[in-house]
Amino acid sequence: MARINFSSSIDLIKYPITTDKANILLESNQYTFLVDPRLNKNTIKIAIEFLFDVKVLKINSCNLPTKKRRVGQFLGIQPRYKKVIVKLAKENKIDFFSIE
Repeated sequence: MARINFSSSIDLIKYPITTDKANILLESNQYTFLVDPRLNKNTIKIAIEFLFDVKVLKINSCNLPTKKRRVGQFLGIQPRYKKVIVKLAKENKIDFFSIE
């Protein structure tokens, strides 16, 4: 199991995803994040519970493929991330996601 330094746990969770599908999942108390690809489900659960003070019930994760991007004459590669869908307990909610 990977060790987490809680002072850098904000760096492990890259940012939340706010697409149409992610907004539909908000109604069933599921939140979508991009995280560091080296993390496993246990460390993601610990980091989310520490950062947002919530109870995580389930985590679904998938590794996103790398994408090639042309920058001028050079062909670059976009960084690789892991997408996770976190299901919270009914009484919990993350405030910066709002449906209204």
